[in-house]
Amino acid sequence: MDEPASAGAGLTPVQQLREELSPYGKPSTAMAVWQLIETCVPYAALWVALVYLIHHRYPLWVLIGPLVLAAAFYVRLFILFHDCTHKSFVASPVATKCLGYFTGILTFTPYEAWARHHILHHATYADLDHRGVGDVWTLTLKEYQAASRRERLLYRFYRTPVFLFVIAPLLLFLIGMRFPSRADLAAERFSVRVTNLVVLLIVLVLSHIIGWRTFLAIQLPVMAMASSAGVWLFYVQHQFAGVYWTRHVDWDPMTAALHGSSYYRLPAVLQWFSGSIGLHFLHHIMPRIPNYNLQACYDANPKLHVVKPLTLRSSLHSAHLNLWDEAQRQLVSFRSLRLPHPLTIPAAPHETDAHVTPPFWW
Repeated sequence: MDEPASAGAGLTPVQQLREELSPYGKPSTAMAVWQLIETCVPYAALWVALVYLIHHRYPLWVLIGPLVLAAAFYVRLFILFHDCTHKSFVASPVATKCLGYFTGILTFTPYEAWARHHILHHATYADLDHRGVGDVWTLTLKEYQAASRRERLLYRFYRTPVFLFVIAPLLLFLIGMRFPSRADLAAERFSVRVTNLVVLLIVLVLSHIIGWRTFLAIQLPVMAMASSAGVWLFYVQHQFAGVYWTRHVDWDPMTAALHGSSYYRLPAVLQWFSGSIGLHFLHHIMPRIPNYNLQACYDANPKLHVVKPLTLRSSLHSAHLNLWDEAQRQLVSFRSLRLPHPLTIPAAPHETDAHVTPPFWW
């Protein structure tokens, strides 16, 4: 009698690892409800406190602490929304969609539209031939050298930290999210319209109750700080020293997960507010693991410990990595262009034309 096939027979390495991690991919209704309570209730309380402080004309320095804290809870709200887009937060599809729309409206983000573009990101990250959807605009060194002067200036401006991490995030959530892309399907366009309508109603009602000046004095700085933090988190999860990027013909899902996304090890309080999203390589290995299971999954699986953590200090260097050098297989800075090395890089296999148009979401 033949021996039975092993459970992992015929599976790719990433499928085998996902199978091992699958127990952590089961949503917990109790954990989801608790996370909603511990996130939404303090966020609402901070709004009430800020309204009180503003109406009683407290000085600006008194408002700074509650505004920063509200922005931190806003980031956490977005993580719950993010889990809903992966269908990992709760088991019920109906509850997932309802909570996805609810948290999306609170963060000014259309659920269906953002979910599709984010899933495309998961399918194309670290793939040089499929840039441009749900990512940060990135040129290769060869593409940058082949671009016109105007295109180079545009790219340099886009890549300045002030624009990329301060101006662009607020524009994205205030304006960019208000319009569907040309590729959106009917459900995604519907989610944009519904989100815009409900957000408008909330703005009108709150402006009537607390005054439009008070509303803007809270919403704008909270959204500005939260969106900047969110874009920074997303950026360092895929653009850091030693990151893996390659052409599609050589793209490997396991290598992309382990080395094309980072382990951003944050202090405990920042990890809590960011929903453990710093364990981003693990999220890309198995997106169905909810945020509340990521740390336990990492701790219980030594195979995952091969990924070198990115610290707060080391992550700051990532802000100055602007171009992908295919010859050296690494991100380089604009400053490196002034160094005495050959600037003519041989064309890599399957080289495409320069990507000089920013991704849709910018």
